[in-house]
Amino acid sequence: MTGRDLRALFDPASVAVVGASDDESKYGNWIGAQALRMAPERPVYLVNRRAATVLGRAAYPSLAGAPGPAELVVIAVPAAGFEAAVDEALDAGARAIVGISAGFAELGPEGRALQDRVAKRVRAAGAVLLGPNCLGVADSTTGLTLASNPLPAGPVSLLSQSGNMALELSRFLAGRGLGFARFASLGNQADLGAADLIRACTTHHGTEIVAVYCEDFGDGRAFVTAAAEATSAGKPVLLLTVGASAASVRGARSHTGSMTTDGAVIDAACRAGGVYRVASPRELADLASALRGCAGPVRRVGVIADGGGHGAVASDLAEAAGLAVPEFSPALVAGLRAELPPSANVTNPVDLAGAGERDISSFGRVLAAALADEEVDGVLVTGYFGGYREYGPALAAAEVAEAHTLAGHVRAHGKPVAVHTMHPDSPAARVLAEHGVPVFAAVEDALRTLALLGTGGTVRPAATPTAAAPPVTGDGYAEARALLAAGGVRYPPASVVHTEEQAVDAAERIGYPVVLKALGPVHKSDLGGVALGLRCADELRAAFRDIYKLSGYSVEAMADTAGGVELIAGVHTDPRFGPVAMVGLGGVFTEVLRDVAFALAPVTAETAHGLLTGLRGAALLRGARGRRPVDLDAAARAVAAITQVAAAHPEIAELEVNPLLVTPNGAVGLDARIALA
Repeated sequence: MTGRDLRALFDPASVAVVGASDDESKYGNWIGAQALRMAPERPVYLVNRRAATVLGRAAYPSLAGAPGPAELVVIAVPAAGFEAAVDEALDAGARAIVGISAGFAELGPEGRALQDRVAKRVRAAGAVLLGPNCLGVADSTTGLTLASNPLPAGPVSLLSQSGNMALELSRFLAGRGLGFARFASLGNQADLGAADLIRACTTHHGTEIVAVYCEDFGDGRAFVTAAAEATSAGKPVLLLTVGASAASVRGARSHTGSMTTDGAVIDAACRAGGVYRVASPRELADLASALRGCAGPVRRVGVIADGGGHGAVASDLAEAAGLAVPEFSPALVAGLRAELPPSANVTNPVDLAGAGERDISSFGRVLAAALADEEVDGVLVTGYFGGYREYGPALAAAEVAEAHTLAGHVRAHGKPVAVHTMHPDSPAARVLAEHGVPVFAAVEDALRTLALLGTGGTVRPAATPTAAAPPVTGDGYAEARALLAAGGVRYPPASVVHTEEQAVDAAERIGYPVVLKALGPVHKSDLGGVALGLRCADELRAAFRDIYKLSGYSVEAMADTAGGVELIAGVHTDPRFGPVAMVGLGGVFTEVLRDVAFALAPVTAETAHGLLTGLRGAALLRGARGRRPVDLDAAARAVAAITQVAAAHPEIAELEVNPLLVTPNGAVGLDARIALA
């Protein structure tokens, strides 16, 4: 793993704040006040060109006038003076610069040009720039306090493109007993990007979890690689991003000049890097809390409730979240039956049926039995636990002791457990949280967190692309077909023709029945540009005269479609993440069905197989209602070949085969399309 040296950013020997101010409405005031919290551990120099004192401390008119050099310089001046301030910092020997100032790429081309010019200068000097248009940096392990607001210390390193998002997340984390090891406000990422900072956190001893709020991924493949490195090093990466709605895209572009990326592409990138994608700051904090305990994917969940209503509602919500609540094994049912009163339900969900009041230790015995079962991946405890203290001091003390017992079982079995209680602030609930067992006030949050545990943590990198090939210059159907065939996709015999006689001659060589296609339009069938199953010269001549008129045609052998399923497979180039593979149910109803899956390209045949079997309509491929299963291995090889062709040709913006016909006997392409960048 390689990366840039960011020691001067997170552990500088000395700091200067350029633009420090007594005006409490300015960032220079907020940052300056936070910077002074570090004195006297490290020298802090306040720079203000017009004031002799700022915040009750001596101020200097320039960095050159300060008593010593500043290894890290924070610049909080108007955009018009930013470039000059950067030059002054570099001349004074700064190794890291934090640009608080706004007014750059987020304002348009002129601002972007200024931003790029400054970043180039910083890199040429061997320094690093965080921002501009950011909210600062902090590191609780080194005592660095250069963010606009105080932040709680803890094991989570946050890299955020939004300052306010960081402040909200800090509240959620603090409520779960967590805080920040590091905080870096990404801003416009003119120099340092999310990938650089993820790498720095991966090697940071104080970071256990890396959280990212990002609107623009910059080099998306670098982000994925850095996230994969962190995941492999045992430091989960959690991502909160935008792009699911038109409004969020508009907001991101006006906010940081970002170019947001389609949500399906981001999901594919997260799978490749082992990243957990969350939908809100609260969800991020919940998942971070769960990952600090017993992490691991959960598919089959055991539900333990001290009331039938809680168990039933939790079961419905679990399945809505994508979790299964299967009936317990006979052995587990028998074991639970021995521990609980006859009125208890023990099949899953478990209803303790009043056992909690009579014997609070029943919680621990039931939890231990459920966790020991190999058919249970994780457990939800839901209901009243934490509230039994209201029945008297003896039960209150026993409940706290049982919380310690529950935490011990979780630790011993190493499976995820979430506790939902209507008393989340009770002493027993606090014991659970202190021992790493996540506690939730809402059962839907608990179940969503358990479901999220299975969405990340495993790196699935894209395949290694083949060597680059000579550039493609033509974007016609015949060129696309020939390119794909050369790359390993099987096509029926075909011939391009321009006249009726040429069509008949070609059909005689190929053998009837044949297909006649008009070359050119994407949706040929919609325009009357395809004639199928032509069995003789007379039918071919009639079709030639009636078909959609264009300058060129393709005569092709008619594929045997018996027992076949039409797929769509292709690659499009995302401006941030590069080539992205797409596969789904295809043919003329592709846009209607919208049953598609994505992965970063190129993909292996194994990955393609997984994409195909994960489709909603995968039952059609396995054989449904008496149909024979299709050759999934052949389909996967064809999809992999398509993605390799696209990856070898960066000049291709889109490459598509629709339909890719898959039958019990193999896979064959029936169309092809190229769009050049």
